[in-house]
Amino acid sequence: MPNRFERLAAIDCSDHVERKNNLTYLSWAWAWDAFKRAFPDSFFTVYETETGCPYWTDGRTCWVKTGVTLVDGDFRLELIERLPVMDFRNNSVPLESVTSTQVNKSIQRSLTKALARHGLGLYIYAGEDLPVDAERDLKATPADRTPPEGYKKEPVKKAKVTVAKPDEIPFF
Repeated sequence: MPNRFERLAAIDCSDHVERKNNLTYLSWAWAWDAFKRAFPDSFFTVYETETGCPYWTDGRTCWVKTGVTLVDGDFRLELIERLPVMDFRNNSVPLESVTSTQVNKSIQRSLTKALARHGLGLYIYAGEDLPVDAERDLKATPADRTPPEGYKKEPVKKAKVTVAKPDEIPFF
């Protein structure tokens, strides 16, 4: 039986993506449904500040923080994602202009990315933070991303995990 990450990474999400402004989004509702079907006791958390605000701010912009806890019997693993509150062009929104709709959309995007950290749809985000190879850019757009051939067959290498306290994690 594959490990939990492999099990989620093997799920084909390509029929459940949305395309907007040359970007590819995995439907958060579909992703949550697929995740809960695989691990029904799992849950997510939308973190709030001490005052109950669902976003944090540095006085200029703001960001949200979500966590997805995979529960499988006695096994529990929470993976956390932080995401800026952005406009429809994916630009950070100035604090004084933030709307509740933008915060809500950022929470859903953050949740979907936290699910991807567990393996579900991770290939959709592959390379989004890296320069795109010019040859690949001519052949395909991010909306055309599909799992590479043989993706399910390759073994996953175990990595050493270091857990940091929340106040030790830099936010950029």
